[in-house]
Amino acid sequence: MRKSLVAGGAAVLAAAAAWTAVAVAGDGSTQAATPGGPAVPAATAEVTRQDLVDTRTVDGTLTYAGERHLAAAGGGTVTWTAAEGAVVRRGRPLLRIDNEPLVVMYGRLPLYRELRRGVSDGPDVEQLERNLRALGHGDDLTVDEHFSYATYLAVLEWQDDEGLPETGAVDASQAVFLPSAVRVTDAEAEVGRRVAPGQEVLTVTGTRRLVHVDLDAADQALARKGAKVSVELPGGERVAGKITSVGRVAETSGGGAPGEESETTVDVDITLDKVPRTRMDQAPVEVELESERREDVLAVPVEALVALREGGFGVEVVEGTGTRIVAVETGAFGSGLVEVTGEGLAEGTKVGVPAS
Repeated sequence: MRKSLVAGGAAVLAAAAAWTAVAVAGDGSTQAATPGGPAVPAATAEVTRQDLVDTRTVDGTLTYAGERHLAAAGGGTVTWTAAEGAVVRRGRPLLRIDNEPLVVMYGRLPLYRELRRGVSDGPDVEQLERNLRALGHGDDLTVDEHFSYATYLAVLEWQDDEGLPETGAVDASQAVFLPSAVRVTDAEAEVGRRVAPGQEVLTVTGTRRLVHVDLDAADQALARKGAKVSVELPGGERVAGKITSVGRVAETSGGGAPGEESETTVDVDITLDKVPRTRMDQAPVEVELESERREDVLAVPVEALVALREGGFGVEVVEGTGTRIVAVETGAFGSGLVEVTGEGLAEGTKVGVPAS
């Protein structure tokens, strides 16, 4: 019965080469059992028919999706920031400058203009009104693209609750629109520091965990969007995942100093099938990428291979009370097995393996 196996096969031929080399008979395919040797190997295994998957292990980093850098809209002194690692949701402040909060609201359109009475209609107005309603302001507010008097009153209510100047107008010094709740990963502007308009003050990410791999550009063929992978996390935890993003532009780093080699990589992001136990950010992980898949092939344990004096490999086929060496061509590797083709080999054929 066919079954799939997933594992790495690199360097396994070296193990086979450790066997004593044997000669192949004149026809290039078989040889009788060595005179004086055991008639039948002490241990045997069967040739099986199944799918083999060879994998390549690469280094990655466990992190969070959607990193972005936030800048101060106005100048002043930082009087408070959310702690690194804190999750900030709608209606909560990320930081305070001159003791006035910068509040998170949800939306994909940045606050690129001041929103006030008399401003032209637009989706940014609707985005603001949707947040005001979600935060419990504006019972008479109609959520649309028009900044109405009801919108103005709802803004005043919100500003009063947040301790902001009650102007009825909202700008980027008071609110920041983000797609969803964010996690603070770095507070560049510590409390007491003076910041200028446009200066970066916080780095945030989404709350969804992912694995990022800087994949060597030469191995780009290993990363296919939608492909399944296996990730080994700190502590030995293993989690399945799927490649969700593969960069289209290669990035080159290093090579600036004399003798330093440059490295060209492609960004690969992996979404995990379940939330990992570890809460560490930037934790090193190992990712198994599928290198090659071979379906419905004959396979033997790698240790069944014997090195031939003429070059290449063979297997010791057991027939009754005797054996013969059959030269084989090897293919894919996976889970300690190797694909083989050779004269007379079939599913169920017994081959010799080293006694454990």
